[in-house]
Amino acid sequence: MSELTIPHVHHRYVDVNGLRVFYRETGPADAPVLLLLHGFPSASHQYARLLDALGTRYRLIAPDYPGFGHSDSPAPGTFTYRFETLADVVEDFCLVLGLDRFALYVFDFGAPVGLRLAVRHPEWITGLVVQNGNAYEEGLSDQAREFIAGRRGVPGAGQAARSILTLDVTRAQYEGGTGDPSLVAPDGWTLDQHFLDLPGRKDIQVELALDYFSNVELYPAWQAWLRADQPPTLVLWGLGDPFFTEAGARAYLRDLPGAELHLFDTGHFALEEKLPEIAPLIDDFLARTGQ
Repeated sequence: MSELTIPHVHHRYVDVNGLRVFYRETGPADAPVLLLLHGFPSASHQYARLLDALGTRYRLIAPDYPGFGHSDSPAPGTFTYRFETLADVVEDFCLVLGLDRFALYVFDFGAPVGLRLAVRHPEWITGLVVQNGNAYEEGLSDQAREFIAGRRGVPGAGQAARSILTLDVTRAQYEGGTGDPSLVAPDGWTLDQHFLDLPGRKDIQVELALDYFSNVELYPAWQAWLRADQPPTLVLWGLGDPFFTEAGARAYLRDLPGAELHLFDTGHFALEEKLPEIAPLIDDFLARTGQ
């Protein structure tokens, strides 16, 4: 009889400068580490199946940012919700857990958070897995550019940002662009909307939406880091993403000619439909680059 091995996944909290930060962790303590940074409007639960798939071979750690998932969500005014401060929290989270050598998985909001971290601590990064996380202007769709144009002081920008925090829009982020929507579990968008509908959470998302332009302003700095350090990189992209287009995936090859690029007939949350195809690619990548 063949041996079936399924990892235990721990669900923990850690104090990060007075914030109670929730995270999921699995895998051997001495295995290569993959830090998973989630997107909008989700949290670490978006990686639950990937933790099960790879947790016997690697140490996977997935935190929830402040204002997301199960982490503390102080009201705007008591905590400054900017992408820079989310990166501050993730940086301090790594210091508290003693993480100083790991591969970095960045998706959606995780790209501006993770790339800020990489520029601050290039010595921490053993490899980069990019999944529908943009760092190039040519990868921004018209819809994405309209979203990014909203910022503080622009009339109606806050109201426009708040208008997308609905169940229909959340669900569409999961099912839009997929080849077979029956492969996308409803649990993800249902849980995301549960968190969005908690008191004060939509105010937090509006604050971050109005700060998204700051990420585009940093694209040149992130590209400079990629060119200088040439981290081993695996680019995974759902072609049906309405925000981040195929051009954004291919743009990484300009600065990282040795990067691996894999395109999938699916949407923004590519792992939802294509985990059986994507997990082996990540496994192979970590086996070759993990330290």
